[in-house]
Amino acid sequence: MTDASTSTPSVIERTRHIAAGAPIVGAHFLGRTAVLVLGEEALLLVPEEGEERRVAVHGGGILSAASDGARVVTGGDDGKVVASGANGDIEILATDEKQRWIDRVATGPDGAVAWSAGKTAHVRTGKGEVRTLEVPSSVGGLAFAPKGLRLAIAHYNGVTLWFPNAKAAPERFEWRGSHHEVNFSPDGKFLLTAMQEPMLHGWRLHDRKDMRMSGYSARVRSLSWTADGGWLATSGAEQLILWPFSSKDGPMGKTPRQLAAFGVRVEVVACHPKQEVIAIGYEDGLVLLVRLDDGAEILAKKPDKVPVSALAWDGAGTLLAWGAEDGKAGTISLA
Repeated sequence: MTDASTSTPSVIERTRHIAAGAPIVGAHFLGRTAVLVLGEEALLLVPEEGEERRVAVHGGGILSAASDGARVVTGGDDGKVVASGANGDIEILATDEKQRWIDRVATGPDGAVAWSAGKTAHVRTGKGEVRTLEVPSSVGGLAFAPKGLRLAIAHYNGVTLWFPNAKAAPERFEWRGSHHEVNFSPDGKFLLTAMQEPMLHGWRLHDRKDMRMSGYSARVRSLSWTADGGWLATSGAEQLILWPFSSKDGPMGKTPRQLAAFGVRVEVVACHPKQEVIAIGYEDGLVLLVRLDDGAEILAKKPDKVPVSALAWDGAGTLLAWGAEDGKAGTISLA
């Protein structure tokens, strides 16, 4: 691709433009309402129809956010974990007794929520019971398994797998280095982390077989699974990198597929919830939609030299939200 802004079919005319007034660090959907997570203090709720609404949720910076589709859970440098609904109602789920920063949050089954502060990981079950685990170093990432109440905690030199409701000792998966974003494959067979170095590491859970996925130009900060779980889309390179996971060996011994090369780095990726389509945000502000079967591209946002920092689809896959580091954002109707 040479110039996506002039040579590619476009859906830009379907964009509702939004001025958030602060850097956007995350995006989610609650039903048909887009929720833009701002870098400081607030969420911006953008219903499909009607006016935007700003909701104050923290007394400082927002460091992490996750959603289960019913609420957005955020962690802040005020030491609070807060759940917010589409109507603007908020609930403080936890306050760190030492007022430490809440570095990571994750949502899980049956209303469970996880968060971390320093080396301490917490799980709050849907019934409100809280469990706590100390890990060897500061938590780099949290993720719930697709089935059962099981939490992956990334940290230095590996990942700890923890059943909060069981008395059994947590399992440790080791690989030297600093591990950050952590993720289970949708079928629960593989565990993956993004490392401080420009690479991914993974394990096949049943036999602990290691997988080393390299070839990136920068640290991978965004991971997203296709609707059928067959591909893992990632940022961190000057094109979309897709790792195959349809076989029992996953990407072991295979090379990744590469699409939408544009000469600038991919910052964030978001797979369509129902179709083999991926939204890609680049460091120069470009947003593309790419179809996996033939690599066809559709322009969703022209480049403007400001990195795209957030992308999200609604559950039906007919609304796409994007946000940028300068506070500009938009929602695109694709119905």
